[in-house]
Amino acid sequence: MIEVNNLVKRYGDHTAVDHLSFKIEKGKIYGFLGPNGAGKSTTMNMITGYIASTEGTVTIDGHDILDEPEQAKKCIGYLPEMPPLYFDMTVGEYMNFVADLKKIPKDQKKSMVEEVMEMVKITDMKNRLIKNLSKGYRQRVGLAQAILGYPEVIILDEPTVGLDPKQIIEIRDLIKSLKKKHTVILSSHILSEVSAVCDYVLIISHGKLVASDTPENLGKLAEGSNTLNLLVKGNKDHIRIALGQIDGVKDITVASAKEEHAWNVMLSTKENMDIREEVFFKMADAHCPILEMQSKKVSLEEIFLELTEDDKKKKNEKETDKKEGENK
Repeated sequence: MIEVNNLVKRYGDHTAVDHLSFKIEKGKIYGFLGPNGAGKSTTMNMITGYIASTEGTVTIDGHDILDEPEQAKKCIGYLPEMPPLYFDMTVGEYMNFVADLKKIPKDQKKSMVEEVMEMVKITDMKNRLIKNLSKGYRQRVGLAQAILGYPEVIILDEPTVGLDPKQIIEIRDLIKSLKKKHTVILSSHILSEVSAVCDYVLIISHGKLVASDTPENLGKLAEGSNTLNLLVKGNKDHIRIALGQIDGVKDITVASAKEEHAWNVMLSTKENMDIREEVFFKMADAHCPILEMQSKKVSLEEIFLELTEDDKKKKNEKETDKKEGENK
């Protein structure tokens, strides 16, 4: 559906997007995740043809966004970070205006406008001036213009900004329902939003793609993604020796606990390994009773912080090496 190949955007000496490549398939919700300034909005703007890339190509349904802009843009509905609204129009006037821009046939225009307005719950606001709407309702109008015409791809840049908790839930449910007929690309720095809505996550840091997978599979990329925390009573050395005999255990940390003669034990294991039964029997054989056992699942937040922090360290190391080379 969308193919991004070696996309680069430079502003003078600053590289906002650094050789980004990925493919977007039909019928899924993709999450663009990254800290502020990571290059998410810049990437979105290049995919939609709003700004030109320094290097690389974006192909939408076989059409290059720069060589065949009209055909490519027909496939896209776009909600930028700042919704493109005309404040002196009423909601109804604006929606009809957008329908004309998108060349929606006259016999379909009225019903489609009403359908989309109902979908995003702005029908009651159709006679209100956009300048008199709350930020949340302006965001909804922006979302409605992106959906209008039912393009194959809907690109949403921070779609829930300024919405109250109830509205956020409603918009998330709406986004989920869109994948029945559309491919959705959603940019956000809100981790809970991405994990709640998206089928696939692309994590961007300093303009680079540092990870891309399903939210579940991303857990495998994180260090310590499989950990088992125990509270065990007994001899410290016996505990360590017994646990060390279990296949798949990568690391054992034993620390004193508040409870007398007990130890806090943390086991790191290989990916997709469940060693709880083996741990139970080993501790039973060693006569070291387990008082507590908890399997830890790494959150998307921890994965995000680990991956972006690693990329930040690498970038700082490169800059340091460059400066040292220049000084020599």
